[in-house]
Parts: sequence; structure tokens; C-alpha cells
Amino acid sequence: MLLYIHIPYCDSKCFYCSFNSYVGKFNTQKSYIQALLRQFELEILRFKLLPNLIETVFIGGGTPSTISPDLYSELFKKIEPFLKEDAEITIEANPNSASKKWLKGIKELGVNRLSFGVQSFNEQKLKLLGRSHSLDDAIRAIYDAKDLGFENISVDLIYNYYNDTKTLLKKDIDLALKLGVSHISAYELTIEANTPFALTPEVAKKDDSLAKFVSNYINSKGLKQYEVSNYGKISKHNFGYWKLKNYIGLGAGAVGFLEDSRFYPQSNLEKYIQNPADIKIEKLSKEDLRLEKIFLGLRSSVGVEIELLPDKRKVETLIKEKKVYQKEDRIFSLDYFLADEITLFLIG
Repeated sequence: MLLYIHIPYCDSKCFYCSFNSYVGKFNTQKSYIQALLRQFELEILRFKLLPNLIETVFIGGGTPSTISPDLYSELFKKIEPFLKEDAEITIEANPNSASKKWLKGIKELGVNRLSFGVQSFNEQKLKLLGRSHSLDDAIRAIYDAKDLGFENISVDLIYNYYNDTKTLLKKDIDLALKLGVSHISAYELTIEANTPFALTPEVAKKDDSLAKFVSNYINSKGLKQYEVSNYGKISKHNFGYWKLKNYIGLGAGAVGFLEDSRFYPQSNLEKYIQNPADIKIEKLSKEDLRLEKIFLGLRSSVGVEIELLPDKRKVETLIKEKKVYQKEDRIFSLDYFLADEITLFLIG
């Protein structure tokens, strides 16, 4: 069982961001935490939660580092009895708001994995992306985290921005590794509707050679790719998603999943605070679940059970063409960037 908690507050809105987040509205934070607690009470019943059942917690956003450890404390006390002893607890943080005091407080609550939204260590690129932190902020935050004893640290990097070069991306990766991170999430810039970049879509370039360069270079440095965008020490939480494990989704705009149903809490912040029990339910068919297992499995090192693939001749074709390989009763992608195309071929 996984637990995702969505924090929708941000200091500023990045130009590429389409996540459910709000600039300001910090005066609602206390009420929001109370709404999360109320929703969790409902999910305890829905998911039949028992002690030691939650394997991972991921607090994402938005910007979770805009909320103080003191405000988080009641929430952590509530979920603590349901956590496995060795639960992975991740929180996302922006370098400008993750002060050493904040990091210390969050570690004392039990967080043992950090995911820093760095995106780049290049000052000009940070400004053009609409990021509110600087190169120095990013370096300081990672140093502070390591000084406090955090060993499991991830950074996000973005590539295929219009002025990206192999030299710039190599410097970003080299610095992340020099700072001693255990994980890198490297995302291709995509233009989403209703974002500032939607007005200037030309800022994103489709350069497959850069994607390959990023992947090959990070792999060559010892952080092995285990999903299309992820390298290094495996995030147990994300790995659980790709395995299609059950997960609770708390918060405005979060998503939950149980067996054959998805749960969508109200995405509007004020409406969620008023009624966190307002949750839409989507039923999934057996075919929906089969297709999801194939898509998720082939884009990661989870792989796919061969029995989910009715046309074995297509599997044999892909093995001959060295697009996939078979290990026992599963097949695995040899190139995660081709995973969607492979899936469409297999199910077509």
C-alpha cells in the first residue's frame, strides 16, 4: 500500500507547470491540513488500513517545502501507526524554501528521502524556466541535507529546452553527481495547456539525440536507468505505481487507486477544504487494467507478464528485433524511450 499526499501551495508558478497548485493562499494551510486528516479517516475505512500496511509515503506538489514541519506534525502522527517499520518517506522541496531549519524539522518527523526540484544548475536556464531559486540555493540545500544525515536524495532535471546543449546538460548532471545525489529524475520539457509556455510552444524542442545523450551519460556515471525518466537508487514509491499497487491519494487534485477503481478528490482548493469527502470514483475494466500493466511495465524495469500479451508472435518479433528481452515469464524493454511504441504494437 502506498500513500500520496498532495500539497498545492507554491511561492511562484513555473512557466511549464500544469500541476494543481496555487501561488499564495498560505492562510488556508492549517485548514488544508485538517481537511487532509478528515479525508485520511475516510480512506482508512475504504482501504481497510491496518497497522504496518503503508510501505511508502510521497508528499508532492505544488511545493511541500512551503509548509512548516510544525504544521505537518499532526498529519505525521496520524499516519505513523499505519507505516511499515522501514517505510520510505519522500518529500519534494524547492531549494529556495528548503532551509536547513526546515530540513532538520522534516527529518525529525521521519522523512528519509528528499526530492529537490532543481531542474537545472544553469542560472540563465533557471530564470527562463520561471524557477524562483538560484544555483547557490540548489547547492546549499543539497549540502544542508547531506550535513543533516539525509542519504537518499533525488534531483529533478529538465532537458530539451530550446537552448539546451549537450555541454549544458553534461554540466548539470556532473554537478548533481559531484554533490552526491543518489537519484536523478530527468524529464523532457513538454508544453501543457493553460501554462505560460503554452503561449510560446517553440521553447520546447524535440531532439531525440539529447534524450539519448542524457540517458547514456547518466548511465555511464553509475546511476542506472530503471524507468524512462528515472536513474539511480530506485524510488520504492514510484516503483509501486508502475507495479499498479494500491495507493491512497490525499489532497486537492490527488488520485487514489484500489483494485479496479480510481478516486479523485475535489481539485479546487477551497472546495476540497470545505468537503474532502467529495470524491469521484472511476471504475476500471479488466481490459483497462491489462493495458495499464503493459504500458507501465514496459516503460520501467518492472516488465510485463507474457500471459497479458495474447499475440505471442508479436513478442517473438520484438525479441528478434532486440526491442525487448525475455526473462522467465516476463518481457522487458531494451529502450524505455520506445516503450509506448512497443506497447501500441503489442496491443494493436
